[in-house]
Amino acid sequence: MKFIKICYKVSILFTMNFLIFTTVFADDLHPKEDNFDISDIIEDLDSITASSNSSEFPTINSRAYVVIDRKSNTVILGKNENQKKKMASTTKIMTCIVVIENSNLSDEVTISKKAAGTGGSRLGLKTGDKITVHDLLYGLMLCSGNDAAVALAEYVSGSVTSFAELMNKKANDLGLKNTHFVTPHGLDKDEHYTTAYELAILSDYALENETFKKIVGTKQYTVTINGYPKALSNTNELLGALNGVYGIKTGFTNGANRCLVTGCKRGEMDLICVVLGADTKKMRTTDSIKLLEYAFNNYTYINIENIIKNYFNDWIIDNTKKFIVDKGISNNITLDYTNIKNPVIPVKSSLTNNFNVFIDCNFNLSAPIHKDTVIGNITLELQNNIIYTGNLVVNSEIKKKEISDYFIYFLKNIYSINYNFINHNFI
Repeated sequence: MKFIKICYKVSILFTMNFLIFTTVFADDLHPKEDNFDISDIIEDLDSITASSNSSEFPTINSRAYVVIDRKSNTVILGKNENQKKKMASTTKIMTCIVVIENSNLSDEVTISKKAAGTGGSRLGLKTGDKITVHDLLYGLMLCSGNDAAVALAEYVSGSVTSFAELMNKKANDLGLKNTHFVTPHGLDKDEHYTTAYELAILSDYALENETFKKIVGTKQYTVTINGYPKALSNTNELLGALNGVYGIKTGFTNGANRCLVTGCKRGEMDLICVVLGADTKKMRTTDSIKLLEYAFNNYTYINIENIIKNYFNDWIIDNTKKFIVDKGISNNITLDYTNIKNPVIPVKSSLTNNFNVFIDCNFNLSAPIHKDTVIGNITLELQNNIIYTGNLVVNSEIKKKEISDYFIYFLKNIYSINYNFINHNFI
């Protein structure tokens, strides 16, 4: 019996150690063998850049990724970018922006037992600690504090569940149809997911907020807890290390693997890169660098509005006399096309001369024709991919002939016949 009790106690201790072990390796805390020096990758940046500058696409480890251009919100590069994935601490991008939009940053928060007991990566809060919302946000985004996430959720909404409802409402407002939140920190839950693309769109929105952008762009910061200072360092290994990087968030759980969302701007080009499901921290970092370098080195901005406008103007000259308006007072049709949402887009440099414009238009019309009536469409393609499609619309109204119009037309014809007859006989 004594032996059985000893075995039972040993099994309990083993189970507790296992649970602690799995908790430690959750959410931005990485196993010892996964640690690496970012300088090692930066030293190899020339070789990474050289491979990214070639026509051959780099090898990427991450299971899903996307690079979007912020100016046009178009996808430059992507793989499995619309597949639902666990997102780990990149969740905190939504947590942070929802808190900013629904709180007073100077308010002081008293930390609950629930918040203080939250596992994974932590700011190090204890029950009863006092700290401002402002400093909690830095603890949330720099050291990826799960305890800070719960404290903020409770402050804003009273509970994690109610705060998740706010998060999901915001996702819905942003049109994120494949994103759902359960927690403010991102520890693995089956119903907590997003896609690489929608995470990029969320990040683009959040970065429009100056407070958010300042927080995620901060490398070092000192918060105050109970009146005492505590220094924080940003978990984003690319911030301050790679040219142009200005944020935004790291992530890791056993279910999500390594994740990284990066904002990077060089010249006019401003990109967001999302990698999800990398096997190691080094791989997520290298993948991000490869994708960003490839995009910056191989893409250029093209004004597609100029391409469409030039083609359209030439087409009008060649086709304006082809219109016939049955029973209309005139055949003089003036056309325009609907607005181009993204007039300037990034295009692979080797493809800038491969655009084709197509116009499909109805030349036989019936009066009356009202202003803004759609009579055709115009399409811009790049290597059989549709870049833009818009409607051809009538610029002005063409009325239907009335009896008086026919009578005037009749008189004009009689006058013309008589005039010609007189001239013919007396000249």
